[in-house]
Amino acid sequence: MGNTPEITNLESSKKVARLSLATNDHYRNQKGESVQDTQWHSLVAWNKQAELIENYVPKGKEIAIEGKLISRSYEDKEGNKRYVTEILVSEILLLGSKD
Repeated sequence: MGNTPEITNLESSKKVARLSLATNDHYRNQKGESVQDTQWHSLVAWNKQAELIENYVPKGKEIAIEGKLISRSYEDKEGNKRYVTEILVSEILLLGSKD
């Protein structure tokens, strides 16, 4: 996890978690040097998955997720249209040591 998950309790008794996840790709370039390419992904999880994240997924925790890509747009404070692609989490697997 790249940041501390942001948990929001909604009026409808639903819970949503927003967080970022890094994936790393390791390879050798044309010179034979080891290279690491890091990609950051925005995750959104609802209800039971959000509760799991809130209780067991601190910043730095290794996880595996399953989900689907969703795209949406919104208007920022300056009136500019922004586009976002997020992963809607359907399954979470906790990895690494027990913390």
